[in-house]
Amino acid sequence: MSSKRASVQESAISGERAIPEESTTRKERASVQESTSRKERARSPESTKTRRAYNTGEVKCMNDQESIDSNDQEYILPKVTKELRQEAQKLPQEQARYLVDAYYQLQRYRIAAENQLRMEVQDTDHPPVEIITWLATNTRQFENRIKSLLGAYADNSGVGHWSLGICGIGPVLAAGLLAHIDIRKAPTAGHIWRFAGLDPTQPPAKKGEKRSWNARLKTLCWKIGESFVKVSGREQDVYGKVYQGRKAWEEERNLAGEYADQAAAILQAKNWRADTKAKGFYEQGLLPPDHIHARAKRYAVKLFLSHWQEVAWYAEYGERAPAPYPIAVLAHGHRIQAPNWSFGGRERGAS
Repeated sequence: MSSKRASVQESAISGERAIPEESTTRKERASVQESTSRKERARSPESTKTRRAYNTGEVKCMNDQESIDSNDQEYILPKVTKELRQEAQKLPQEQARYLVDAYYQLQRYRIAAENQLRMEVQDTDHPPVEIITWLATNTRQFENRIKSLLGAYADNSGVGHWSLGICGIGPVLAAGLLAHIDIRKAPTAGHIWRFAGLDPTQPPAKKGEKRSWNARLKTLCWKIGESFVKVSGREQDVYGKVYQGRKAWEEERNLAGEYADQAAAILQAKNWRADTKAKGFYEQGLLPPDHIHARAKRYAVKLFLSHWQEVAWYAEYGERAPAPYPIAVLAHGHRIQAPNWSFGGRERGAS
C-alpha cells in the first residue's frame, strides 16, 4: 500500500499527466489530477502571459481611459460607426438616460471582474483564468463604445459642448446632465439645485414617500464633485480650485466655532456609537473633516450647475437667464462668469 502511494506522489511531483492504474482510491487519483493540472496551468504560456501582463501594467492599465484600443485585435468588438454617432446626436432624453445607466452598470461589472483578476494574480496557487481577463477587457470596450456615443450626444448640444471643455467633466457626466435636466423647466439655478437634491431646505425622504429630488441626478452630481476634487491640482482646472478655496474658508469658520450650533443639532438628532470619530468632533462643537469636505464639494458643484443653467438657457432661448432671487430681489453678491463661455457665441476651452 505504501509503495503505491509513493508511486502516486512521485507521479504528481514529476508533473506527469498519466495516473498509475495501481492508484489505490478515486480520491487519490483525483488529488493527483488536480495537483498536476494546477502545475500545468501555472507553467502554461497563457497563464505566464497573463501574470506578466498584469505585473507590467498591461492588465492593470485597464483602469485607464485610453487602455482598450490596444486590445481590440485580441478581443474584437464592433467599432462605433458614423451612422451610430449621427443617431446618438439625436437621442431623446429617455434613451440618453438609459445609455448613461447602462454605462455605469457595465462599469460596476468591469470593476468586479478586474478585482477578481487582481486577486487571482496575487494567488500563486491559482493562476489567472483567461476568461476573467476576457470579461474585464470586453466590458471595458463596451464602456468606451457607450462613452463615445454619449460624447457625440453631448457635443451636439450647446451646453454639452461647453461642459466637455470643463476640466473634470467627461462625455458621460456631460451627457448625464443633458439626459436628466430639462432647461425649459429650470429658469434659475435654484430649480436645478432642488431637482438634484442640493437644496438644504428640502426635508429628508421618509420611507414610503416619494422623493422631492431625482436620485440619479443627485448621484451624478456627487460624481461631478468627486471629479472636481481629483482634478484640483491641474493647471487648467476651475471648479477644483473653487473646492479648495471653499474648503479652506469652511475650515477656518469651523475652528472659530461658527458651526457649533449645527454640530449640537446633529449630535442630538442621531444615536451615535461611543467609538465614532465624528461624534468626538460634534461634542467639541466642530464639524468633522468629512463634513467640511462635503460642504466644500457641494459648493463647487452648485456653482458649476449655476453656470450650466446659464449656458443651457442661452443655448435654448438666445438670451441671458433670469437673475436668481438673491441677486435680482435681495441684491446679494454678484454673478460669477461661466468659464470658457461668451454669451455672443459658442466657445469651449481646453479639456
